[in-house]
Amino acid sequence: MDARWAIAPEPHDSPTASDLWRAYYTEVSDRWYRLREGRDTDRDELARALAASDHSPLAPPHGLLLVGRYGGEAAGCVGLRASRLGPDALELTRMYVRPAFRGLGGGGLLLRAAEAAARERGARRLDLDTRHDLVEARGLYARHGWRETGPLWEDVYAERWFRKELGAAEGPGAEEVPGAAA
Repeated sequence: MDARWAIAPEPHDSPTASDLWRAYYTEVSDRWYRLREGRDTDRDELARALAASDHSPLAPPHGLLLVGRYGGEAAGCVGLRASRLGPDALELTRMYVRPAFRGLGGGGLLLRAAEAAARERGARRLDLDTRHDLVEARGLYARHGWRETGPLWEDVYAERWFRKELGAAEGPGAEEVPGAAA
């Protein structure tokens, strides 16, 4: 693993998490509105969305938020929460890497750390949903062995679904991903 990256659990309601939530929601909301209405998200819309967001499902013992730091700066995050599809699965959510840190390997490291943490919690699979326009995320999941499925649940923003069966840790050093033992 690149020594500049460190991945560790973070409280879902910490100032670092709040800063990442704002960046995440700004980007995904702007992309949504640009595609559908040709505009960026209104500041009041963003404020309302952030206020209405419930990240408590990412709190232990049933959830987990991992934050990736690059050179000490909070560069991205990924969450795990209890699955809607049964006790042997978890859902991966809020996968995000700030634009300035993309292309540095953090997305793959965050995914591997989340997968390792899910295995530790006894999950046999991970599921997620995403949107059509988030092509970079879909590519990342596919490169890391996630399989696209049909619809797994109803959600206004869910347009594509992915699943990963969790076996033993994958690849050299997979068991060494910081945050996996969270």
